[in-house]
Amino acid sequence: MASADQESSEPAGFDGARARMRLRVPSVAERVAEELRYQLAEGFLVPGAKLTEATIAEDLGVSRNTVREAFAELAGERLLIRQPNRGVYVATLEAGDIHDVYTVRRAIEVSSIRAGGSPERIAAVRAAVEEGKRAAAANDNEGLGSANQHFHGAIVALAESGRLDTIMAQVLAEMRLYFHKATMNAHFYSDWLTENEQICSALEAGELERAGDLLLAYLNRSEQQQTAIHGA
Repeated sequence: MASADQESSEPAGFDGARARMRLRVPSVAERVAEELRYQLAEGFLVPGAKLTEATIAEDLGVSRNTVREAFAELAGERLLIRQPNRGVYVATLEAGDIHDVYTVRRAIEVSSIRAGGSPERIAAVRAAVEEGKRAAAANDNEGLGSANQHFHGAIVALAESGRLDTIMAQVLAEMRLYFHKATMNAHFYSDWLTENEQICSALEAGELERAGDLLLAYLNRSEQQQTAIHGA
């Protein structure tokens, strides 16, 4: 009888290669959902806007069935709402969701900044601050809003965790839906720019606990502001 070694005809390292082959590749529908999430986070899709399968399918070069799957995924995340016999709309979030969203933000943003990051990741946080300064100088409120989103995304990216980045992508999309109402005040984002600079400076100086404390206070005030704007 052949030994176990003789029975196996698999070359050395095959198990590792097979494991790599099992790595999950995102479906086309998931990539479409990711693109729509990005458009929400950047403010391109506003609360209450109607989305049509045919238009998005044509714009992205995919089938309507694929778009339908992406809509279902985002509806599960409460970013879209499907209304029977009317269509699919960008969600208008409830005031009661605010505390839940900020609870997530405090958990992942503060822990990420307190752990620090590589020079490249810290440079990305600085780049977002400078992006905000350029937008403020140009009186570009939408650009300032996007820079603020990039700032918070870069903070979570310090952790170099794909799972946290995925969670934050959804959170940023939800936050932009709240911020549309808040930005009726033209100074909404510029009011936070100074604090972004202070947080970033503490991070660059290696003062990680101070950076975390500044960010925590920032998020607490932001929650209070959003609650006041949207109603408790």
